[in-house]
Amino acid sequence: MPRLLLALAVAAFAVLPARAGSEPGRSGAVPAGDSNRPLIQLKREAKAEELPAVDQPSAAPAAPAVPAARADQRYWVVVRAMTRDQRTAIAGAGMSIEEIGSNQVAGVAHIKTIQKLKALGFEILFQTSLARYTKDFPPQDKAYHDYKRMLEALQSLAKANPKLVSMFSIGRTWQGRDIWCARFNTTESGAKPSQKPGAVFVGNHHAREHLSVEIPLKLAEHLAAKQNDPAVRKLLESRDIYVIPMLNADGAEYDISTGEYKWQRKNMRVNPDQEIGVDLNRNYDFLFGGEGSSGDTYSDTYHGPSAFSEPETQAFKAFLEARPNVKTLQSYHSYSSLILYPWGGKDSPVEDAQDLKAYKVMAAAMAKMTGYTAEQSSDLYVATGDCTDWTYAALKIFSFTTELYPSYGNGGFYPGAAAIDKEAPGNIKAALYLVEYSDDPHRAAAATR
Repeated sequence: MPRLLLALAVAAFAVLPARAGSEPGRSGAVPAGDSNRPLIQLKREAKAEELPAVDQPSAAPAAPAVPAARADQRYWVVVRAMTRDQRTAIAGAGMSIEEIGSNQVAGVAHIKTIQKLKALGFEILFQTSLARYTKDFPPQDKAYHDYKRMLEALQSLAKANPKLVSMFSIGRTWQGRDIWCARFNTTESGAKPSQKPGAVFVGNHHAREHLSVEIPLKLAEHLAAKQNDPAVRKLLESRDIYVIPMLNADGAEYDISTGEYKWQRKNMRVNPDQEIGVDLNRNYDFLFGGEGSSGDTYSDTYHGPSAFSEPETQAFKAFLEARPNVKTLQSYHSYSSLILYPWGGKDSPVEDAQDLKAYKVMAAAMAKMTGYTAEQSSDLYVATGDCTDWTYAALKIFSFTTELYPSYGNGGFYPGAAAIDKEAPGNIKAALYLVEYSDDPHRAAAATR
């Protein structure tokens, strides 16, 4: 849900871009048994057995298998939009809005979505095929972590810090990859319950947002490296911290699978019409299927056949529901330098006045640390089925969405390796702030009196 004051010049766009308890290193192949029944049921409901086979990865997952290649029918488009209601209607038609200006929006749309927008009376100011923006995976981008190197990085932290860091899988992706979590807790390890206040940091709901993997990884590295710093040690001894860098591992791997970025946003579900993927951040059960999401399988904002239809969101749901000690959550996305708080799925403010005050104070504080802008998510446009809406509404977890990195200049979803070190320091400060107030987020508001 990014914002940008867009230039009309075409040149400006040419540069845009398991089960709980599994141990690291074990095969990603899906075994038979009760613990895997939900995934089997999901695939049965999706009639996956009637569709082209999707490879199950081994210990070192292979590139995802997808149906026979078809020409990419998605475009980077600029559409005239003067109001939030118009932006919401554009998102509802199936366009993934990535940049917002005073009188227009830009983002990704399927050719059928473009036709739908025209039928609704929207003016298309600019469009060009995404094939124009395919980008070789350059040497300087090797600093980013694919699935294998992400797993190795977490394993290294756990091995070097066995009394502080443990790992477990919260579940499996559509293609059977483990969704790995690194846990920082001085008294409990693995999936064991804790009475300490908990904080969760999750990245990569959207596959092409690779920077959203790097920031939680940098946070994990910082916690381990600074564990003897008095301020950090105090947090580590009194909090239960979970870092899940790559929720959408299948999509992230596919996005870089051929040495060219594919602008993949969704997961890798094979839909019955053989269109690929569901937008995981429209798949949560908060006003599911409403404004700002699409029922069209080809759309980048396709919400899926039902709330929590995807194994990735189902795993995250079960993970959070099993941990009532979790009080704060940060979901990382890119791009556009924003700290967002609920609601995103409706344009009214959070109803609880005390909660709303805490949200505003905490968002403003984290915005100051990062140099970003704080605002309610739906100030951009209404988008239903969002992760942070559901976690707050269902579990009363104080949840934020951080849109990393400014969208001006070049880069967009693929800003290069320099963006990692540029964005990490402020976001680490904001993360530590969130951990600090995980015992009682209302305390943050009281501290400003």
